[in-house]
Amino acid sequence: MLAAPPSTARIADNFFLARQPILNRGQRLVGYELLFRGAGSHDGARITDHTAATATVIAHASELGMEQVVGDQMAFVNVDAVGLMSDFIHFLPNDKVILEILETVEATPEILARVRELKQAGFKFALDDVIGQSDDVQKLTPLCDVIKVDIKDMRPGTLPALARVLKNPKQKLLAEKVETVEEFQECMDLGFEYFQGYYFARPVILSGKKISPSQMSVLHLLELLDRDASNQEIESSIKHDALISLNLLRLVNTPAVGARQRINSVGHALMVLGRRQLKRWLQILLYVKNGGTQEFTSPLLQLATTRGKTMELMVEQRRPGQRVSADIGFTVGVMSLMDTLFSIHMRDVLDSVNVLDEVRAALLHRAGDYGSMLSLIEHIERGRDGEVLAQMLHQLQLRPAELYAIQLAAIEWVTDYTRNI
Repeated sequence: MLAAPPSTARIADNFFLARQPILNRGQRLVGYELLFRGAGSHDGARITDHTAATATVIAHASELGMEQVVGDQMAFVNVDAVGLMSDFIHFLPNDKVILEILETVEATPEILARVRELKQAGFKFALDDVIGQSDDVQKLTPLCDVIKVDIKDMRPGTLPALARVLKNPKQKLLAEKVETVEEFQECMDLGFEYFQGYYFARPVILSGKKISPSQMSVLHLLELLDRDASNQEIESSIKHDALISLNLLRLVNTPAVGARQRINSVGHALMVLGRRQLKRWLQILLYVKNGGTQEFTSPLLQLATTRGKTMELMVEQRRPGQRVSADIGFTVGVMSLMDTLFSIHMRDVLDSVNVLDEVRAALLHRAGDYGSMLSLIEHIERGRDGEVLAQMLHQLQLRPAELYAIQLAAIEWVTDYTRNI
């Protein structure tokens, strides 16, 4: 009988979850690395126990169900030597996780035997933070399915040679800490198959680029909703765009909406959906280029919707009952990546659609209350310094445990919503 994971009640209040996307060469999501970071407290306290962090990941993932945390993708979970040797690793579903062996793990005979044993049990492995061919790397590499290369921690000019040495039909190369499109292209050329980093979320501004007609149609509809236009005007605008009409009818006929009968007209669809839900759907639709379900593996869509829902829940936590404010929070989160989506400056995006002054301030300058919440979310995404995070939480009057609950609720909502839409 397996021993349960160590009690996480004491440490859960001091951790937050960073869920970092892993993309393939086609820029589609294939997995997430789940990172628990110590949030500490505003006086600078930090938690650095990697085993406790791994135990927290395992305990919560097994309790919630891994599919709720990563959807249909794989989860990469860090394990140190103690975590690797422990029984509680068997609480993870071997078909949904890749165990990521930290760079601190030495390739002792006991560790190598344990990895072989877990592989026999169906687990897959990744080797983390490889920057060269050390003795440990050479011993562990044959047992791993994915080799993660830390491209930021290497000496300049050494990446091509290392990639040639590591490239093997039996393993996939993953480039981590990819922050620019140029770095992504270099790694593509070197034969890397997976990529981790936020290069895909950085706006690449193209001079003369215009927002596409279909996207302008969505923005126009959002403006109509913001100024409380009549149902007749909204319906007429939707009917002018066949793709929007088609997607609207598809949406209202999904189980998520819960209509009791087949809905065949735009007017009926608007009545069933309601204006609040329609606005939310339109904001998300901007990120879906072709209206196909395959687009929901777009990392930009996943990131934008997760930001939106996280901000909405933060506002609800901090300002109970203020539904309008919560909706504004959702809008700020979803719109925060539109400069990347459209390849134009955020100021030009905001010139295309009428938004509140506080939304503009948050998106352009990370100013005001909404700007502070957006900055916090961006900080979380990258799994950065827990002390700074603790200060930001303190300013927003949020406890780490509240943040963690919000994160999980947002991830679950995005997973369900994008599946049903």
